[in-house]
Order: sequence, then C-alpha cells, then structure tokens
Amino acid sequence: MKRLFGTDGMRGKAGAFPLDEKTIEITGRSLARQFREKLGRNPRFVTGRDTRESGAWIEKAFCAGASADSAQCESAEIVTTPGVAFLTKKFDFDAGIVISASHNPFQDNGIKIFSPDGKKIDGKMEREIEKDIFDSQQSVVRSQHSGNVDSSNSVQMQNEYLNYLADEFKNLRLENFRMVIDCANGAASNLAPELFQRFGAEVLAIDCQPDGRNINENCGSLHLENLQKKVLEEKADFGAAFDGDADRALFVDEKGNLVDGDATLWVMAQHLEASGKLNNRTIVATVMSNIGLEAALQTKNIKLLRTAVGDKYVLQELLNTNASIGGEQSGHIIFPFHSLVGDGMFTTLFLLEALHKNNKTLSEMTKGFTRFPQILVNVKVREKVPFEEVKEIAEEAAKIKNELGSKGRLLLRYSGTENLARVMIEGENQTKIENQANRLAEVIRKNLS
Repeated sequence: MKRLFGTDGMRGKAGAFPLDEKTIEITGRSLARQFREKLGRNPRFVTGRDTRESGAWIEKAFCAGASADSAQCESAEIVTTPGVAFLTKKFDFDAGIVISASHNPFQDNGIKIFSPDGKKIDGKMEREIEKDIFDSQQSVVRSQHSGNVDSSNSVQMQNEYLNYLADEFKNLRLENFRMVIDCANGAASNLAPELFQRFGAEVLAIDCQPDGRNINENCGSLHLENLQKKVLEEKADFGAAFDGDADRALFVDEKGNLVDGDATLWVMAQHLEASGKLNNRTIVATVMSNIGLEAALQTKNIKLLRTAVGDKYVLQELLNTNASIGGEQSGHIIFPFHSLVGDGMFTTLFLLEALHKNNKTLSEMTKGFTRFPQILVNVKVREKVPFEEVKEIAEEAAKIKNELGSKGRLLLRYSGTENLARVMIEGENQTKIENQANRLAEVIRKNLS
C-alpha cells in the first residue's frame, strides 16, 4: 500500500489526490472513527489553517467527514501550526488538525494531525487512514453533514495562544528596540505583529497582506533578501522571518547578515549553558547542520548529536536523550520542555531574551560560530543501490573522508522523493571541496546513471 503520510503529514496539490474533496472527507471520517473506537465516545477536534485559498474548503471537507462519524469540530481559523498544537492540549481536544503546506507555494496544501501531547499521531493511525482511503468504498453523507465549521471561538483561541507565548516571556521588555518581521503572507500575519508589540518593541511588519496566493512568494524564511534590505534601511536592531505556518524562523542581525538555524542553535546553546539549563551539555541537530556548528560547540565542551533530516527525528532524539534544545538549519527549533512542536514565534522570543539578558546585539551573540564552506551536488541515478555495495563509490568516498580528516565532512545520501544521489561536502577550502564533490559525483554517474 502506498504511503500518503510523510514526515510532515499528508501533502500534495490542492484538489488532486490525496487532497481532493472526497479523500479529505474519508480522512476526517477515518480519524473520527478511530478515536471514537479508542475513547468510547464521540471525539472533539480543533482545526487551524494557514492563508492558502484552498484552506477553507479543505477544512470544510475534513469536518464533513469527521462529523459524519460523530466528531465535534471547532476551528481556530487562521493560526500557526504550533498554535494548533497548543490549543489541542489547552482546550482538551482529542486531536488538532493543521491544514498547511508550510513553506510550499500556494498551490500545495497538506494535513497534519497532532495528539494532545504535541506529537503527531502515531504511524498506526496514519496507516489506518491510508487503508481507508485506498480500500473504502464509503461515500461521505454530504446531504446531512455539510461541513459547516464552528469558528465561534476562534478569536478566543487565538488570543489564548498569544497569551501563552507572552506569559512564557513575561519578564522580557523591548522598549527602544526596533525589529522587522516578515510573516510570509502566512499564518503569522495577524498574530506576530500583535505579539511582539506586547513587549514594547517597535515592530515593522512586512509581507502581512495574505491574498490566498502570495503565501511564501518571494518572502518569508525562504527569501531573506527583502528582510535584510529592510533591516538596513530602517536601521533596525533585529529581523525575523517566518514560513507559511510559522513553525520555523530565520533571523537577520543589525548588520543585515543572515542568522540561520545553526547560528541560532549556537546562540541558544550558550544562553542555556550559562543559565545552567543545557541538559547533559548536549544539543540535537541533523546531518545537514554545518560542521562549523560542531566545531564551535566543541570550544564550549558542548556535544552535538546528529539525526536524519526532519523535525520528527530531532524530536525523537531530544526525548531519548533528555536534551534541552534541538533543531534544523532551516530554522525549525524545538524546546521539548516547553513544546514538542517547533514554534517560530517562541524561538524568536527566546532569542530576544538571550540578547536582552546578555545586553548584546545579535551579531555579537553569533561570534565564535564560523560556517565552513559547503558544496552540494545532485546526481540522477537509475536506482538507489546502497553506496557501500558499489566498490568504486565506497572506495572514492573513503578516500575523500581521509582527505578531509577532522576538518571536513562528507554526507552521501539518496533523496527521499526523487532518484537522486546527494553529495554534500564541507571543508576549509571551497575549491578543494568542489573538486572532491565532483570527483565522487562522476564515480556515481559511471556506476548508477
């Protein structure tokens, strides 16, 4: 059976399988049935969506299916992914359903489902939904369950989420602090400006005019150029950019320099360590995090643990090791003692708290972290044969690793969605690593293309 749920829920083009109306209704009905059988009562779901034009009808279709199997659905309307996760627990819902495709263009959308503890629902539930989608001949009774969504408490729920974030940083004051925020024309557009103004900051908001189609379009965490320019033009102290559902954030310092997830982890690791809150002197990142982060952390006797790419794997390692913080280069940061979901606005407040307590600028706080040169080469392959089983590839990879020694890193992996081999090398010299990457790429082409 084909899997429809990936590491970040079920995604695709809005209107096409599996995000067509009928399949979404079956998804809602399947989830409601599973919870009803598990709980012995009718379940309660909360939904939230980003600003894509397809979000409203997808939400309506999901609730029509869920209502057909006796679930009660309430909508928080336009709200961030971490906002839905928070509300699920706060108001004792049995599941929270996010309708978003995060950083993807507006044509895409997706569904991800959270349990009250902040984790995504388990694989068993996802497989059961997939089974119902592929096997079920049921037709959702649309005449009786129109999918009307109860949004009467949406403003209250959004305010509760903002109150939670504000209370977590109640001692933070940002008077005489000028910041620019780029909301990606997404879920944070109405929430973020209000939140940061609560702390007394002068907030200059850009890309906060969603029209259903401009989400992530040349803005937000994938396109930092406008934010960098605005920070310099306005002589701002700080810039933050969210993605479409605001579960991640990237930053710009007062000099207009990009501060990515690796640099953010560096700042926060130091701040937590100085506060005695960095458990086991360990942070968690993925295989894509720059070796420069590892080198910087070693100077502070802080250990870096790496996982596969994906917040799902970062979270699991955080829970396994009881570490205080983990994240990805993309700006998806998780603080497991606060939430099991990455939250771009929480991350921003935490970073601002670190600057405030240390009385330093962001550029000063990122000192000590030097990003190593990096090269990524993609090679089309006919099949994904384990690299270690191809003698020529294994030998060339071993040779390059030996050349890099402790001052570089080779990551060789296949794409999860395409027939591509990815060769990523980091080292001290850009020309040298480019030559090494091209050498290995050529060996892969000769053997697998």
